[in-house]
Amino acid sequence: MDLRSIEQLGSVAGAVMVLAAYAAYQIGWLTRERRLYSALNFFGSVLLLWVAVVDLRWGFILLEGAWALLSLPALIRPPEPRGGTTPRSAG
Repeated sequence: MDLRSIEQLGSVAGAVMVLAAYAAYQIGWLTRERRLYSALNFFGSVLLLWVAVVDLRWGFILLEGAWALLSLPALIRPPEPRGGTTPRSAG
């Protein structure tokens, strides 16, 4: 497999990840708060960013770089407690 084929595979994989996150969000399978949603967006956009950098596509470098950076905070923040409830105070 040559480098160009690897780039094409990376771009398709990245696009599938970003589109899968969006589709899952639209049909209610994922919420924006789920780490999987952010992970799909982050890793998909990083793959697309890599292809854009290799091809020196400045518009796509800006777009995918911003997409990756915007997805990153949700991946690095501490997870919320399971169950989604906060403990009640006594009294």
